[in-house]
Amino acid sequence: MKVDLFDFELPTDLIALRPARPRDAARMLVVEGSDAPFRDCGVLDLPGLLRAGDVLVFNDTRVIPAQLEGRRGEARIGATLHKRLDLRRWQAFVRNAKRLREGDRVEFGGEVTAIAEARLDDGSITLRFEGDEPVELLLERAGRMPLPPYIAGKRPTDAQDREDYQTMFAREDGAVAAPTAALHFTDRLIAALDEAGIGRETLTLHVGAGTFIPVKADDTDHHKMHAEWGRIEADVADRLNAARSAGGRIIAVGTTSLRLLESATGEDNLIRPFAGDTAIFITPGYRFRAVDGLMTNFHLPKSTLMMLVSALMGRERMQAAYAHAIAEGYRFYSYGDSSLLLP
Repeated sequence: MKVDLFDFELPTDLIALRPARPRDAARMLVVEGSDAPFRDCGVLDLPGLLRAGDVLVFNDTRVIPAQLEGRRGEARIGATLHKRLDLRRWQAFVRNAKRLREGDRVEFGGEVTAIAEARLDDGSITLRFEGDEPVELLLERAGRMPLPPYIAGKRPTDAQDREDYQTMFAREDGAVAAPTAALHFTDRLIAALDEAGIGRETLTLHVGAGTFIPVKADDTDHHKMHAEWGRIEADVADRLNAARSAGGRIIAVGTTSLRLLESATGEDNLIRPFAGDTAIFITPGYRFRAVDGLMTNFHLPKSTLMMLVSALMGRERMQAAYAHAIAEGYRFYSYGDSSLLLP
């Protein structure tokens, strides 16, 4: 499909630079089947919008301070870590990469250094961090939170982002972008969901920096997704399958949860344990096997995530929903408002 089919015009003043406070005060647009009117709700309305027996699936990945600024001699080098390769090596997208050759040492400050190794086909570079300290400790010293470019380009990252850009479910270190749909959840919202009989499960997908990279191809057939590592435990898969068999709906909280669930599900619609890489690319025409709905923020034009929600709800339906959201002043992107998509 032509990538231009997923374009739309967004006024820049609708790009959220800070999250709603409290987090669960965000608005939520409810989009149902093709003929149902759009409903302007709030995130706190979620328990009444779902049914007892439904299950929300969250991503428990934790964002690490994966953005680094350093020097190779006189050259300034910027690196955004993308995907862990082993205990000391990370795949990274590098700014000013033409000044970096294999074997060069980059000094990131705080006595944190890394050696540039292989240059990969996607343009990224393997960085091997030196020393004996765990890389996570090195990043805490030298790194900063990797806010999306549409926020970082308008204001500097600050201490508040270390809290704001982390969900309440964050447990497993490894993401370089937050699963932002879950940023809206709070203890009081979880308590209300529990009282309504709505279940919840967690999986892990370490979101990579590839999520920020624009689609450069003119046609979706020519776009290559970056692989990300994920895991679904056997007991989680069993409970999700049981909930669905009992008539409950599986509602993914965020496109990251959705993509991993779909990667782990066979043609028989059964979710299986999963541990490994996924590079699933969901576009219109895809047959969903695992999920019955999605809670997600509003996505960038011509992005792979705009294609995903269009696959779930229909392209024209999502174009109409986004036009409604813009007209009603919804806040967009990572720190913005939410939507509940129920095909």
